[in-house]
Amino acid sequence: MIRVVVVDDEALVRSGFRLILGAAEDIEVVATASGGEAVATVRRERPDVLLLDIRMPDTDGLTVLREVQALPQPPVVAMLTTFDADEYVIAALRSGAAGFLLKDTDPDQLAQLVRTLAAGGVVMSPKASRAVWQNRPAVSPADGEAADLVAKLTEREREVLVLVAEGLSNAMIGKRMHLSAGTIKDHVSAILAKLRITSRVQAALLAERAGLLDRPNRATP
Repeated sequence: MIRVVVVDDEALVRSGFRLILGAAEDIEVVATASGGEAVATVRRERPDVLLLDIRMPDTDGLTVLREVQALPQPPVVAMLTTFDADEYVIAALRSGAAGFLLKDTDPDQLAQLVRTLAAGGVVMSPKASRAVWQNRPAVSPADGEAADLVAKLTEREREVLVLVAEGLSNAMIGKRMHLSAGTIKDHVSAILAKLRITSRVQAALLAERAGLLDRPNRATP
């Protein structure tokens, strides 16, 4: 059973997520909370996944994210946003969030997105993801460095990196590439070490900066 906590300043949003996710047999929303109650609720409930509103009037979502990440066993965190382009999203991803979702995400997709998060995948609503990349600075001083780091990867590792950036879990990548999940896990560990990063989301951001996500025929189906 995947344990989920939903943090949002609007009671209606919290109730909606509880209702939708509660219909899944393998997901339990163990608590919902406002921003001010978020960290205490996570400490008490120890969820596997935290869905966290990025903008709240009582407590900033980024502040909550940093406090949750400092816990001994933090949950996987995905940020919730209403806006297609939210300037806080990139900051949240760089602070350790495992992705972000628009609050109007199709209810039929929500449970699977939570499963992906729990399995170690990266989740980004396509509509929001496009807006984030389009609204980032056109040229980043780190782009050249990102390309240099990616150049250290083998061709197989670059294929795995692109699929990580697309939000696939190790099992899903293994199925796509006809390899075992254990082999993919080893590849991901090697990728993180070579890129000098610690999370799959950081890997996704670096892959985008290096231009890997713009290439056609990125991986073998």
